[in-house]
Amino acid sequence: MPATAETQVLTFGIVPQQAPSKLAMLWGPILKELGERTGYRFVFKTAPNIPEFERRVADGEYDIAYMNPYHFTVFNEKPGYRALVRQADKRIKGILVVRKDSPIVALEELDGKQIAFPAPAAFAASVLPRSELSKNGISFEPKYVSSHDSVYRSVAKGLFPAGGGIQRTLNNVAPEVRDQLRVLWTTKGYTPHAIAVHPRLDAATVAEVKQALLGLNDSDTGRALLAAIKFKGLESAVDTDWDDVRELNIRLLEGLLD
Repeated sequence: MPATAETQVLTFGIVPQQAPSKLAMLWGPILKELGERTGYRFVFKTAPNIPEFERRVADGEYDIAYMNPYHFTVFNEKPGYRALVRQADKRIKGILVVRKDSPIVALEELDGKQIAFPAPAAFAASVLPRSELSKNGISFEPKYVSSHDSVYRSVAKGLFPAGGGIQRTLNNVAPEVRDQLRVLWTTKGYTPHAIAVHPRLDAATVAEVKQALLGLNDSDTGRALLAAIKFKGLESAVDTDWDDVRELNIRLLEGLLD
């Protein structure tokens, strides 16, 4: 659909699990395709780190946002983002990685160690593994390094003996980094990231955006764009899909709801 002077502009915020340049490269073509399907102009947005992204979502800076499962439970409450779609046939799991040549083969061997994580409220890459380590009585010192890619690079360089991430971002990191790492441990699975809309968007706009997103499943072009971000497809979502995450009773971002 051709753009006009009255083209509606929608900001699309992406949680900064990776460098902004990498995210723009991966998501830019998807937003361009959505624009062609709807006639809207989608503007790629992210943030320099995950805590800043959280502040921007809390302030409602993004019309649409791709956010982690815990983020969605928080920002669904306030400012009221509503679920549109989520990755199809997917349960998100956290991983802990070590160098391939590391002697560490069991979680218990991380006792007393510094471990790299993207950010305190990064759900699968930080909240889940930290919780599991603590439940197992393993003491550790978390070090927050701003993104998943930073975790992988730091561990590959030997700056930390282990770090938290998720399989998708590990798959997406530069091969020369990925090839130096191995997965030590994987968490149980939870409902994955949400693509959610701010309540200020009207129902007609929301319906068109959702239709365009789900429509990516139905063409070779759309499927190729989703494959680039390691998605098999997208499926319709409702807010209650994240009740499994709500049951964890995480309270890390309560201050943003004040």
